[in-house]
Amino acid sequence: MSILGAVIVPHPPLIIPAVGRGREQEVQTTIDAYRTAAKQAVAWEPEVLIVTSPHQIMYTDYFHISPGRGATGDMSAFGASETKMVVEYDAPLRDEIVRCGEAAGLQVGTLGQRDPYLDHGTFVPLYFLREAGVDCPILRIGLSGFSPLDHYRLGQCIAQAVESLDRRAVFIASGDLSHKPRDDGPYGFAPEGPEFDQQITDAMASGDFLRFLTMDPVLCDRAAECGLRSFQIMAGALDGQAVEAKLLSYEGVTGVGYGVATFAVTGPDEDRWFGAQCAELERVRLAEKKAAEDPWVKLARLSLETFVKTGERLERLPDGLPDEMTGQAAGAFVSLHAHGQLRGCIGTTGPTTESVAWEIAQNAVSACARDPRFPPVTVSELDSLEYSVDVLGQPETISSPAELDVKKYGVIVSCGGRRGLLLPDLEGVDTVEQQVDIARQKGGISAREKYTLERFEVVRHT
Repeated sequence: MSILGAVIVPHPPLIIPAVGRGREQEVQTTIDAYRTAAKQAVAWEPEVLIVTSPHQIMYTDYFHISPGRGATGDMSAFGASETKMVVEYDAPLRDEIVRCGEAAGLQVGTLGQRDPYLDHGTFVPLYFLREAGVDCPILRIGLSGFSPLDHYRLGQCIAQAVESLDRRAVFIASGDLSHKPRDDGPYGFAPEGPEFDQQITDAMASGDFLRFLTMDPVLCDRAAECGLRSFQIMAGALDGQAVEAKLLSYEGVTGVGYGVATFAVTGPDEDRWFGAQCAELERVRLAEKKAAEDPWVKLARLSLETFVKTGERLERLPDGLPDEMTGQAAGAFVSLHAHGQLRGCIGTTGPTTESVAWEIAQNAVSACARDPRFPPVTVSELDSLEYSVDVLGQPETISSPAELDVKKYGVIVSCGGRRGLLLPDLEGVDTVEQQVDIARQKGGISAREKYTLERFEVVRHT
């Protein structure tokens, strides 16, 4: 057998009556849709439920699958300790998924469990499924910091393992949508919130899983999305399968987006190999961007790739660089991104070499190998990297944050020998207060200490 179908469901504890205590009626549309989805799952007669949850243990560089024979959980964290659950894990299927994932080059396994108890992202869906009569073993799988395609590939490995062991499986993709669709919600409002929810629910309604893989990462971050990576794994588990997609409900009345959808597998469809389609779209996009790189970015790429491939730094600069790169000295930052996520950023606030060009060459190597937040860049990552180079103007001392502008100026916060710097116009940094606080923390400077401020402008090359 293979995966028979999948459901996307949110996980607000509020919808469990013992937690909501009457407030669950605020989202009755979601509850009704949940029960419809649960009845569909009953009709599929699953032998195992595969649950992906944003609240399961999550690592940046590892897909975690819960180990052991099973788990317990309750709603005590939400004031309903009497609502309890015991689940059994399908250990053979878990082992087969790990084997398939490792064979595919994914970092996946059962190591590093910090909390064996059921998270609410798993508990809430299981509550409604059990209410409907589904009481079979489960697998509980966490998300990661890997790319959308890697989440999709994990889904493919799940489907492969299910087929190998001849399981009747149903996929439960647990995840809320945006946390910022309304200004009266607990997380506030961002215009990207309702936009994200509209795009995602359109994809649910049409079964267009390619949309799950190609969402703008900036939009997703500003919308404070919750479940997208869960949906990406689900999409991979249904790779190459035609589905009957039904969007059962959408609500955002509590200030968080809740979507419920079902996807019944109806047979193979080679036009729905979305992982391959996404990989090709990304290859074309990166190739076009690389072809348009200016000399500043080309030099950063050359320096970094030379170091990663050979272990050696550039011995000489390439011919034909602009005079402003070779005839001037200045500080510079080199930033690396992969799959929409920061992959490294190192720079100098002032010149430490004879020219901007050598500053870029030096800092590109540092960004790939010496950023303590990330492991060194490997050869296999080179084709997926995107570069930006910021050449810094001369810092000037200012008397207060009122002289800053997050879009125009970077900031340097200093206290004694400690300094923290933040570049201007960064995603997610929208206020001067945020900018100063982040720079201060980077310098190890507490809010209680007296510090000085400097601002600077940059010329950004992407």
